[in-house]
Amino acid sequence: MLYYTQKEAAKNGFITKELREAARHEGIEPKVLMDMVALGHAVIPANKNHTSLEPRAIGERLKTKINVNLGTSKDSSTQNDEFEKVRGAIELGADAIMDLSTFGDTRAFRKELAQISTVMLGTVPIYDAVVFYNKPLQEITAKEWLDVARMHAEDGIDFLTIHAGLNRQTAERFKKNRSRITNIVSRGGSLMFAWMEMTGNENPFYEYYDELLEICREYDVTISLGDACRPGSTHDASDACQIEELITLGELTKRAWEKDVQVIVEGPGHMPLDQIEANMKIQKTLCHGAPFYVLGPLVTDIAPGYDHITSAIGGAIAAWHGAAFLCYVTPAEHLRLPNFDDMREGIIASKIAAHAADIAKKIPNAKDWDDSMSRARQRVDWECMFSLAIDPQKARRYRAESAPEREDTCSMCGEFCSMRNMNKILSGEEVNII
Repeated sequence: MLYYTQKEAAKNGFITKELREAARHEGIEPKVLMDMVALGHAVIPANKNHTSLEPRAIGERLKTKINVNLGTSKDSSTQNDEFEKVRGAIELGADAIMDLSTFGDTRAFRKELAQISTVMLGTVPIYDAVVFYNKPLQEITAKEWLDVARMHAEDGIDFLTIHAGLNRQTAERFKKNRSRITNIVSRGGSLMFAWMEMTGNENPFYEYYDELLEICREYDVTISLGDACRPGSTHDASDACQIEELITLGELTKRAWEKDVQVIVEGPGHMPLDQIEANMKIQKTLCHGAPFYVLGPLVTDIAPGYDHITSAIGGAIAAWHGAAFLCYVTPAEHLRLPNFDDMREGIIASKIAAHAADIAKKIPNAKDWDDSMSRARQRVDWECMFSLAIDPQKARRYRAESAPEREDTCSMCGEFCSMRNMNKILSGEEVNII
């Protein structure tokens, strides 16, 4: 029997080759993952036209995955620059890439990306519609918005961020409760809000959601329900606008599941530490256990140049308490388009956050990596430490820069090294410190 989507196959007890591969990567039995996909608690974004994909699953009880945003910009990048980032992101262990291109031949870039990328691909059709049609925002029709989503599905994109939750009701609530400092910070959300205000029409992704679901079902595209009202500052976190949209996203999740379309739900944003756990629980309740994809959250607003750190702090806490998918943030956040080095720093920070959360979540074998590193440190085995490091290149460079005179210590402690001295005394040697 032909099953249109991974969810439909799982509901009918059929294990697809993509699901089997994703389960192997997780180190779990395919039947376990199949049950999660059938319930909607895990997704396997795998567009039928993305033939180079190495499938992976996203879900709360699975390894925390990370996404890397990139794409062409009118101000400061070329397609060659972005393809260099693509290759680097894959080498550094990104699980997904989102193409947020807003300049040039975006479709040519997207098609080539789908040919070469072995990791999951996402896009935001709202951005591309503005570029593709090249006309005033208010002149784009509802049909044209949907046509762009179909084009992205045809091109092999595995998950589409769809800003369907910001309907006219939520927009009216936002206008009546102007207590936010940063208003609507989602690029797609602000574009759709502007389009609704200028045309007086309902959000087409909300009004024609059933038509969108048919597109996603045809190509097995996972919907990533975008949080247009996500907080863009810690002050705005957990307000009525954010929560009302989340309620709508929960309703849209169930409607997608009825059509066997897989769903991810997007979340904050900027958020104080003490609100993160509660937000994860609220999302799980309102959105019926659908995997949660968080954009940070950034736990403070005062660190431009260091927001890969503010994001990693929030991301680790969010993933520990239920988020399944982390969107990386680079040191360039809020400042400029990230370059290759910014991307590298953002990926490493996000991977650290994801791994820290996996240890706390008791993901099978997650802690084995740390225990292996600890044993290498106990032995003062530098080569083993480098091989286990999340960033071997930087670790090796720092060691080399210290110009160590001896192999059994680093330049921090020298002969006072606790590892060295404990190894010596426990093996019966004398410890001499001069």
